Amino acid sequence: MTFFICSLRKEINKIMSNIMSIFGSRVFNDTKMRERLSKDTYEALQKTIKEGSTLDTLFLNEIAEAVKNWALEHGATHYTHWFLPLTSAPAEKHDSFIDYSGEDIIAKFTGKTLLKGEPDASSFPSGGLRNTAQARGYTIWDPTSPMYLKTIANRTVLYIPAVFAGYHAEALDRKIPLHRSLNALDNAGKRFMKLFGKTDVKRVFPAVGAEQEYFLIDRDLYLKREDLMYTGRTLFGVLPPKGQELEDHYFAPINNRVTAFIKDINEELWSLGIAAKTDHNEVAPLQHETATIFCVGGIATDQNMILMEVLQTTARKHNLVCLLHEKPFAGINGSGKHNNWSVNADSFNLTDPTDKPEENLEFLLTLACIIKAIDENAVYLRLSASNPGNDFRLGANEAPPAILSIYLGDQLADIVDQIITTGRATKSLKPHTLDLGIPQIGKITAEATDRNRTSPFAFTGNKFEFRMLASSVCISEANIALNTVIAKEFETVCDALEGVKDFRTACLDYVAKTIKEHQRVIFNGNGYSEEWVKEAAKRGLPNVKTYIEAVESLTHPKTVEMFESLNVMSFEELHCRSEVAYENYAKTINIEALTAISMVNKKYIPAVKKYLKDLGGCCVCSEHDAIIAKLLKEAEEKCQNLKSVQIKASRLTQAKDKALEYLNTVVPALTTIRETIDTLETLVAKDYWPVPDYSDLFIED
Repeated sequence: MTFFICSLRKEINKIMSNIMSIFGSRVFNDTKMRERLSKDTYEALQKTIKEGSTLDTLFLNEIAEAVKNWALEHGATHYTHWFLPLTSAPAEKHDSFIDYSGEDIIAKFTGKTLLKGEPDASSFPSGGLRNTAQARGYTIWDPTSPMYLKTIANRTVLYIPAVFAGYHAEALDRKIPLHRSLNALDNAGKRFMKLFGKTDVKRVFPAVGAEQEYFLIDRDLYLKREDLMYTGRTLFGVLPPKGQELEDHYFAPINNRVTAFIKDINEELWSLGIAAKTDHNEVAPLQHETATIFCVGGIATDQNMILMEVLQTTARKHNLVCLLHEKPFAGINGSGKHNNWSVNADSFNLTDPTDKPEENLEFLLTLACIIKAIDENAVYLRLSASNPGNDFRLGANEAPPAILSIYLGDQLADIVDQIITTGRATKSLKPHTLDLGIPQIGKITAEATDRNRTSPFAFTGNKFEFRMLASSVCISEANIALNTVIAKEFETVCDALEGVKDFRTACLDYVAKTIKEHQRVIFNGNGYSEEWVKEAAKRGLPNVKTYIEAVESLTHPKTVEMFESLNVMSFEELHCRSEVAYENYAKTINIEALTAISMVNKKYIPAVKKYLKDLGGCCVCSEHDAIIAKLLKEAEEKCQNLKSVQIKASRLTQAKDKALEYLNTVVPALTTIRETIDTLETLVAKDYWPVPDYSDLFIED
């Protein structure tokens, strides 16, 4: 037995040693900085990373030389400033380390080169902030996010996380506003902590952990469907006899092919310093989830973008395709992204109720600020979590509704009820014990609150889970929103409470008043139910059902005032984002319309005609023939109608008008032609059907 235990221990140590040797091996992390930088340079860089101080340019050349040498030692030949423009994917331009000294070829990488690059700013979406005649833009090193190495084919490249700005410092990306929101939260949070006599807080920041859902399908089948290739979702298709009804895919054993894929993504992510923690099968066939450990907001954004890229590139190595679209298949659950978010002051979590939440003033005041912020900024928050694909999920009994509400759980709901009733909370529910009645299995202590997967914004013990996010979005937008709206409320509460004589009484009065005024946003029930939709309407909560209808919230006077007062974004930058949103929506639906028209005309109609022709030589029911013939004619007419409304929408020039035209005419036309084609799929013999159907796609091997 002793021998067995020793052998097991050695094996465990070997496995952990392997993981530790992999983790961060391709990141210019703290260990490598400490080894390769002088003490003064290292400390200055760490102060920038951890406290937000400005890095003196005097240190740049030493940092550049150190990271260049490290990269060259690992076979790197190129570097790139990696940034997040207002598109759906990161951007990068590779430059080699090679330079010419006048006589010889040398490897050169200076502090100036590290600091900034100059991509063409006119070719990225800017919503009118820049145009073709204003092409200069800058990618500027973001020292708060670590540099890393990535090997593409046989080339190793040094990746330098960067922000992307226009010639006049316009924010043209998703990182500049994120950093500004982090600074706004830091500044407001320190002021907030001073209310409680805590004047030495070095940093207030959000901790963010994103859970990523995705689908994996066979690449050979994917390549036979234009809709999947061009739009990321199936524009046509009927569920097979078995979908997800038996709920037997959720947390089911992971098959060999997917396990091999997950092993590879884990090792890739670990080498990049990303702590991939959890993998499991999700509810729908082919659907899976990967979650990472919490980290600081800005780094969390970069890590989630890298995670999505790793999922897609690794899938190809296994002859799979990773689908990040929110609704690849009709009739089964789509994919989302859960943004777990908390506010921290140094090592203290302001969103942790602790053992006695009724006595925890910092927590109660933070909670009141969060409740008010969510209630007053519901439409903007709904927008920040969405994209065109999310319209297929929200409110579909698989994702939270489009109505923003907060789930607090039993313990906090009881405290809130006390506050609403009497103005004060004097006690709190304690965690209960679970006794299964099985002597061999001991009693356990349950959490202080249940979980509610139907809530868009759910309290989960010491953090909030923003569950509305679309699976393919960059999480920066949601975190910009959360950071900014909470920073605004911290400023508001400080204006009200600074200098009061009896702070405790004034604080509790403020908490009671705020919660009473905004209690309508608190809902602990089933967010999927029709009863909640009706109840939310009675409460006056907004129910903005489509992404495009929420875009106006970006330029609402209240939103503009909030962003400008906190120096997060100007009106011009907010307006540019609204224009980009309208343009992106119109382009997305236009691609779907053109793809559908192509598939109907070139695949479905010819296939159905051939089937009808071949049926003519068989002894078949004429009624069956007649039904198919009628549906065929209907498909031709609907396809013509889709083409007509698509042309009309495409000719509009104003971004908002164009987007709304696509929403109101093209989307319904896409829906109605799908109904006809899907009905035909149920009547035409499988051998004649021109694309792999859902029964083909859903097979997991």
